[in-house]
Amino acid sequence: MKIAVTYDNGNVFQHFGKTESFKVYEVEDNRVVKSEIIGSNGTGHGALAGLLAEQGIDVLICGGIGGGAQAALAEAGVELCSGAEGDTDAAVEAYLKGELTSAGATCDHHDHEEGHSCGDHEDGGCGGSCGGGCGEPQITGRNVGKTCRTHYKGTFNDGTQFDSSYDRGEPLEFICGAGQMIRGFDAAVADMEVGQVVEIHLMPEEAYGMPNPDAIFTLELTQLPGSEELQVGQGVYLTNQFGQPFPVKVTAKDEKTITFDANHEMAGKELNFKIELVEVK
Repeated sequence: MKIAVTYDNGNVFQHFGKTESFKVYEVEDNRVVKSEIIGSNGTGHGALAGLLAEQGIDVLICGGIGGGAQAALAEAGVELCSGAEGDTDAAVEAYLKGELTSAGATCDHHDHEEGHSCGDHEDGGCGGSCGGGCGEPQITGRNVGKTCRTHYKGTFNDGTQFDSSYDRGEPLEFICGAGQMIRGFDAAVADMEVGQVVEIHLMPEEAYGMPNPDAIFTLELTQLPGSEELQVGQGVYLTNQFGQPFPVKVTAKDEKTITFDANHEMAGKELNFKIELVEVK
């Protein structure tokens, strides 16, 4: 198997379409046996998929990537893991251990590093990466890879509203199919026409997933300087082994330990959306 990583001075380069180099790893028996750095030869965006296919690449690990390039990679038969950051060697090792997920939204509890922000975090409603795993079917449609502006209202099954762009008076802007939205929302917008309004019902698997018991973890207070000031119910950010911040909530605390839950607060919930496509750029 061959794994390619967008490369810049030892780290994962964050813009797939502008990467000048890839680090290519040859893997046998789930271990890296050889690696080399190759140039992109000035090729950009969708054409890079062809370059990787010519090199016999099976998996691409990268930072940010657009919907068009994702579709090109899928057509070329290259598996995608986007959202990675930090050291390229560490990213490949995490992939081989099954700890690297596309869009970098989740991590195993063994990988949490000492670092946090004590400010309350703000959840972005339906925005934010869905955290889907590598190799999910690609979203297709006329709007994939384009910047879309939508108004929406989100409700639970009992009719309670949890978010609304109408109330804020400003449409939500995102790149369709780029993993910036929960998957079901992205898929609904992918083939809409400007001015069209749709109503959708999403199961947890299409939204924030089911709660993961491995995302609940306990640390010694001494491992996180400043954590003695945190309160149960408070939201903070920790960082994973790639230096990526991720939100958690304090669920328990005693004199020596503190317990965090990294599951999204809407994990396991069915969601309903009214979506109006305002503009496609």
